[in-house]
Amino acid sequence: MSEPQAPQSQANNAQSAEPVAYERCLCRELLDHFRAQFHISPEVKQHLMNSRVEFLKAIREVIDDRIDHLTTKASQGTKISVE
Repeated sequence: MSEPQAPQSQANNAQSAEPVAYERCLCRELLDHFRAQFHISPEVKQHLMNSRVEFLKAIREVIDDRIDHLTTKASQGTKISVE
């Protein structure tokens, strides 16, 4: 996989001479490798970018469901009197 990129913009240079490093993103790296191997139209590029967002939303939903499951109290049985 590629190393973190450090693009420098004019706004960046105005505030600080240090480059900004971005964290690696597996989805972005896969897209970059795919783009290097095949010609990707702007429509396909946009579709892949949208799918990355949808994938992350799906992961968030799975995490939220698990949190809800762990935080709900288990139902307790009913009390029966024995004679």
